[in-house]
Amino acid sequence: MSSQPSNSGRIIRRRFEAAGRVQGVGFRPYIFRLATDQNLAGHVGNSPTGAFIEVEGPADEIEIFEKRIASERPPLVEIVSLQATDLPPEDEREFTIHTSTTGGEQKAEITADTTVCADCLREMFDPDDRRYRYPFINCTNCGPRYSIIQGVPYDRIATTMAAFTMCPDCRAEYDNPRDRRFHAQPNACPVCGPRAWLTDPTGSELPGDAIAMAASHLRDGKILAVKGLGGFHLACRADLGEAVSEMRRRKNREVKPLAVMVASLEDADRIVHLDDLTRSALTSLAHPIVLAPKRPDSTIADEVAPGTGTLGVLLPYTPLHELLLAERPGPLVMTSGNPSSEPLCRDNAEALERLGGIADRFLLHDRDIERRVDDSVVMGVELPGDSSASRIQPLRRARGFAPAPLQLESAAPASILAVGGELKSTVCLLSGHDAVLSEHLGDLDNPAAYRNFIATVERFRDLFDSRPALVACDLHPDYASTRFARELGLPLTEVQHHHAHIVSCLADNGLEGEVLGLSCDGTGFGTDGAVWGCELLACTASDFRRLGHLRYFPLLGGDAAARETWRPAAGLCRDVLGVDWHQAEPFIGRVDPVALTFAAGRFESGAGVPTSSLGRLFDAVAFLTGACDVNRCEAEAPMALEALAMGSLETGAEPLAWAVTANEEGLELDWRPLVLDLLERRRAGQAAGEIALAFHETLALMLAEAVTLAASTTGLDRVLFSGGSFANRHLLTRLWGLLRERGLAVYIHHRVPPGDGGLALGQALVASARLASTTHD
Repeated sequence: MSSQPSNSGRIIRRRFEAAGRVQGVGFRPYIFRLATDQNLAGHVGNSPTGAFIEVEGPADEIEIFEKRIASERPPLVEIVSLQATDLPPEDEREFTIHTSTTGGEQKAEITADTTVCADCLREMFDPDDRRYRYPFINCTNCGPRYSIIQGVPYDRIATTMAAFTMCPDCRAEYDNPRDRRFHAQPNACPVCGPRAWLTDPTGSELPGDAIAMAASHLRDGKILAVKGLGGFHLACRADLGEAVSEMRRRKNREVKPLAVMVASLEDADRIVHLDDLTRSALTSLAHPIVLAPKRPDSTIADEVAPGTGTLGVLLPYTPLHELLLAERPGPLVMTSGNPSSEPLCRDNAEALERLGGIADRFLLHDRDIERRVDDSVVMGVELPGDSSASRIQPLRRARGFAPAPLQLESAAPASILAVGGELKSTVCLLSGHDAVLSEHLGDLDNPAAYRNFIATVERFRDLFDSRPALVACDLHPDYASTRFARELGLPLTEVQHHHAHIVSCLADNGLEGEVLGLSCDGTGFGTDGAVWGCELLACTASDFRRLGHLRYFPLLGGDAAARETWRPAAGLCRDVLGVDWHQAEPFIGRVDPVALTFAAGRFESGAGVPTSSLGRLFDAVAFLTGACDVNRCEAEAPMALEALAMGSLETGAEPLAWAVTANEEGLELDWRPLVLDLLERRRAGQAAGEIALAFHETLALMLAEAVTLAASTTGLDRVLFSGGSFANRHLLTRLWGLLRERGLAVYIHHRVPPGDGGLALGQALVASARLASTTHD
């Protein structure tokens, strides 16, 4: 019996098509090194779909090469698929990097901006290195990507670095396949690259070491505008209450929490309580803002995050930040560089004009920012009894994460654009198995933010070469995003707000089929015309059934009802106290008597929009406990109430009264016993913190009971949490524990935000599922 011939001497040629994160991450030089290490001929290059490789050589060497592609990949490379095709040998003798190909549908993953790596930091702080103290040092493993890219494939000519011609030394690195900067597109040095300088508010450059002078001004309590990676920051000493108060006054940002940048993980540990989860998030490649409990002995001024009990902390993520913090100016407030509610400043001239009345000095540079990318915000969720399920939940998905796609199980039948909601706006492009969610775009009720939203949609479609066949939007007719969608002239799918929330969580967890969804937030337009906000749904990607909700209460005042917490409290008290509600103790002396009398008359005439909003219930309880009278920023009252509750954890509190009842329309979560018990405890003198804790416990018990009843009647045992109310860590973890004790599988967000920043993803998937169902029919 003859033996099979060996592959070792047989010459073959094989082509690989790599899809995933393979552009701008050192993939081509990596493949070059693998191929030359094994003496294989061929080439590698970028294409609109990712990267292509052709290798020629002994068959057994090519088999080894194929295995090494995935097993030895650089840290930023992520290969989603690797398709191989055998070709006739061409008798090639060397391996080269080809010029990128253009044309065809753009499917290559755009890489997010990445934190400066340890190798670059070592060089930047080495006095003998030619990039010593150079604030724009980078390599194939780190640096700007998404914020500077203008087109694909990802080559220097298609970035804002095209304006800088590499010097001979940088060119030699770029052309050397053994160098860490081989084909690093933003490669630069002090001789040929961008530079930083310091100016006064008129734009006049100040002589001297820009970064050292900037740090000196910060130490003196001044406010600094800093041009960063995806836009400007406004910075000041976080341990000087006067500096923080002055920044708030100038920026017109009364109480919204501000982020704090510190030099090291050890510095972060001194001001907040960190665990393994939050330490890992702080030091991850994305370097997001991480929310963590503030230490009682923290040196951070109370003015940074008043009334919350938590701080948003981040570490330096650019070389410029590292150099600035190395001057030890103290912990720094690092907040978005924009007048309140407006988009980030990204250009020097724009910043001098818009921030001239806020900043005392400007730290500028001349590397242009192609697109505004804000800092991402995450929180750690330690889930009780199951450390393996504990995870980081994003609250704002932007720098370091966007625009990485979510890979979906089912392919979309057509290209879809989804435009999100009114607040925390994002847009989503869905094509094939990829859902690409944009960076955080802000609140569209601001005209400047809306203009930025429109421009982002256009740039997003151009960058990904997408021509959507239909558009998805929110059901609310007055959202700016809904009006925009209707004006595009494309087939339109309108998606109910809370259905979109649950479907976004469905996609976030890679689930399909029917699930129970608990969607809790401040507002969403309901199919009955009411303002929904605490919804128990049976959901598939294409449809939903409303199984239960918070009992309706009347809401007066339109947008004012989301700011003035007495308004939702009035709606509750009118129902439980009757016509004399406005003479009750919580309202006397705290609300304008004229406004109270007017509201009473409006209630008696039947006015008020019915709502099931959990966010407004939080606002009402914050008013009734004295925690917060006005939401000066979004969710100020719920955050204050959570902070009050956390302060009473050691003493504990008995739950308030509650009820879940069933009627012909489904389950009703009845808040009336809760409100009556709360008012009685206030009259009896129970501490506000104990009542706040009791309220959280009551909500968790009431929601758990409703979900359990729904599970028993539907047979569904997978429960998904979504909506902005699940940014409340205590409510989330307590409810998760209760449902797990009852044998239900519970899923939370971990790749996209639970709030409105995830809506566009849900909208896109609902539109896709509905289109697919009509196509199959």
